[in-house]
Amino acid sequence: MANPTRDTDGRLREGLMAGNEHALAEAYDGHATAVYGLALRITNDHGVAEDIVQDVFLDLWQRPERYDPDAASMRGWLCMIGRRRAIDWLRRQVTRDKYALILAGGPPTVATVEEDVIAATVLKVVRSAVHDLPTPHREAIALAYYYGLTYREVAQRLQIPEGTAKSRLRSGLRRIADRLSAAGFGAQAAGFGTRVETSQLPGG
Repeated sequence: MANPTRDTDGRLREGLMAGNEHALAEAYDGHATAVYGLALRITNDHGVAEDIVQDVFLDLWQRPERYDPDAASMRGWLCMIGRRRAIDWLRRQVTRDKYALILAGGPPTVATVEEDVIAATVLKVVRSAVHDLPTPHREAIALAYYYGLTYREVAQRLQIPEGTAKSRLRSGLRRIADRLSAAGFGAQAAGFGTRVETSQLPGG
């Protein structure tokens, strides 16, 4: 069965391999917004998100052979790279802030260490909650929050109505919030709950 997305991605890869700037422009026009949105959600910094987009597409231009259309969609692959770059930036910021704290007044405080432990524990709870979601909800959450797709794009990718995609995202977020609350992370759960109640979903 023909896969239009894979065919398009394969054509773009061939163009990039041949040094075709039009192929790069088409890839950028089609996927830069998704990479930017994902990077922005992780870094919360517009300038950094823009830099990450430029780095991701420069890497695509310089090393297009690294992309395999049979293994992943171009958007998913680019978002994966963007996510890694954003997380690397976030880790550098944490390290920089800790060094600044040391220079300003000694070693990190117990509160700082506790915050790191809490953050790691929350992440573990969220990952576990996502893993335990029903497959349809897990797929929707993964596409939206790991690959940067809007709920409209999630609907297209999963071939379901937009309302169904939005419903699965809301339900998934609500279940994650319930898991966090049960684990004693009420403040973090409230953040997920707010996104559900105010419809703050990707592309919403």
